[in-house]
Amino acid sequence: MRLPNRMRRRGLAIGIDIGGTKVAAGLVDGDGRVLAEARRSTPGHDPREVESVIVDLVAELSANHHVWSVGIGAAGWMDLAGSTVLFSPHLAWRNEPLRENLERLLRRRVYVVNDADGAAWAEWRFGSGLGQSRLVCITLGTGIGGAMIMDGRLERGRFGVAGEFGHQIIMPGGQRCECGNRGCWEQYASGNALGREARELAGANSPVAQELLRAVDGDISAITGAVVTKMALDGDQASVELLDEVGQWLGLGLANLAAALDPGMFVVGGGLSAAGDLLLEPARRSFARNLTGRGFRPAARLELAALGPAAGMIGAADLSRIAARR
Repeated sequence: MRLPNRMRRRGLAIGIDIGGTKVAAGLVDGDGRVLAEARRSTPGHDPREVESVIVDLVAELSANHHVWSVGIGAAGWMDLAGSTVLFSPHLAWRNEPLRENLERLLRRRVYVVNDADGAAWAEWRFGSGLGQSRLVCITLGTGIGGAMIMDGRLERGRFGVAGEFGHQIIMPGGQRCECGNRGCWEQYASGNALGREARELAGANSPVAQELLRAVDGDISAITGAVVTKMALDGDQASVELLDEVGQWLGLGLANLAAALDPGMFVVGGGLSAAGDLLLEPARRSFARNLTGRGFRPAARLELAALGPAAGMIGAADLSRIAARR
């Protein structure tokens, strides 16, 4: 789908991705290219301190450039106007009027977006989802984030909080989730799930986990999803098998989403996507096996995200640029 000309005009924007440990910012042009980057540590949970860090990053990146707008991406629920953070799990933002606060400090247009929405928009505009009319983006990290592009627009639901795919209950009575329920998808198909399963295997002193234990000098608590992914890419068979199991859970959840949403493509990003085909191939097999009406319906493609960790800041910047021209 072609964007209106007013959305395609060039102009520099800054995208800021706020995480639990770091705040990353990028100067982004109208083609989605990151021209410069800067980052700071996330300053605790004080909203005013976070705002101060944002102001500092914008000042650094705009010192030698005319910046049109600023997009803020963070985990949590944002209102449909891109103005207020209703809730953020990493920060003490509760009904925080972030856009108003930052526009006063920055004297520029500001747009606030969920980080998964920003990443999905970036992949649709500039990455693996280019040209797709209906796209679902899944980000696999500590948990599972999600977002949808439907006919050229972000589909955020009635109240702006759609996309919490990681909390579909896929195993009733299963693993306890931080959300309070049991059996959520992200307890089986995320980086945290991969690390937990590997630690359990190592804690049982399984003979197949000896390479994993050696990799962390016997410190079981140091086994994370990132460690298992690296070991799998290096050829450790136990790690490959653990990723295969996570991939199967991923494919099952995607089949459920396909039954409900019928997208043309799923784009899979986030830290766990670094495993590449070691994750995606078992996911594709599981997806094909569990898809309702399989054999009698077109099936969505499953592809890896193209833009990596920069997707959130690219999408936030681009959405802010579009919002500023309305």
